[in-house]
Amino acid sequence: MACDPAVLRDVPLFSNLDDDELRVLASQVELRQFPARQRIFKIGDEARCAYIVISGGARVTTIDKDQQEIVLHQPGPGEYFGLASMLEQTPHQAEAVATEDTTCIEIDRNDLLALFEQRPHAVIDLLAFLGRQLHDAHQLARGRSMRPPEEVIEERETFGERIADGVAAFGGSWTFITIFILFMIIYSAINILLGNRAWDPYPFILLNLFLSALAAIQAPVIMMSQNRQDKKDRIRSEMDFEVNRHARVEVQGIAEKLNAVSELIADIEESMRTKR
Repeated sequence: MACDPAVLRDVPLFSNLDDDELRVLASQVELRQFPARQRIFKIGDEARCAYIVISGGARVTTIDKDQQEIVLHQPGPGEYFGLASMLEQTPHQAEAVATEDTTCIEIDRNDLLALFEQRPHAVIDLLAFLGRQLHDAHQLARGRSMRPPEEVIEERETFGERIADGVAAFGGSWTFITIFILFMIIYSAINILLGNRAWDPYPFILLNLFLSALAAIQAPVIMMSQNRQDKKDRIRSEMDFEVNRHARVEVQGIAEKLNAVSELIADIEESMRTKR
């Protein structure tokens, strides 16, 4: 199905192209219809084409070393998939399935070559978009890494965990030790001075009961706080891992696209030299 230049104008990837460049590209690409649950391509297929979603959506997945399915991307309208493999001319490393009735722009290397041969400045326009994506990926990674882990930890903590942290912090302070020693001295002195009228005469059995109960309660509360600290460390590690993983995937993907576009430019230059 032929493509209308107006359709391409709404695609972010082609947002920097002018009307003439869009008309040239529209004459090359085609519109494809995929019903819901239809597989668009599978792992290992030859990457002849890339796809840009116009309506509907798709689900791009791969299989890890444990043979578990991992969702890489769920492109919606205006987003593309399969572009890196198409530009590199390598087999697809993922599988794409339409999640609903979907309309896509189908584009291949020859379509881009025809555009670049007729409108060489389109290369700069596409590189500008990819460069902006790379910058946005860096900003995303920086923003995630700048978010204090304490904010995430506070969002997840419960009221009981806050109490446990407060009790452990107070119980492990010099303020608690000082108050406890003063209480012991005053309590013992009063009972000794009262003599036969003391409510807890020596050897202070009631005080020993109180201290035993305090130790029995304080120990599990401190253990709860220690478990809480382990949880905080785990959350920090998970956040660091997520930031590194997302940054690596984004930067690697965009770098592959930039390298592939550079190869296309070299192909165009070679083609132009041959024609001369």
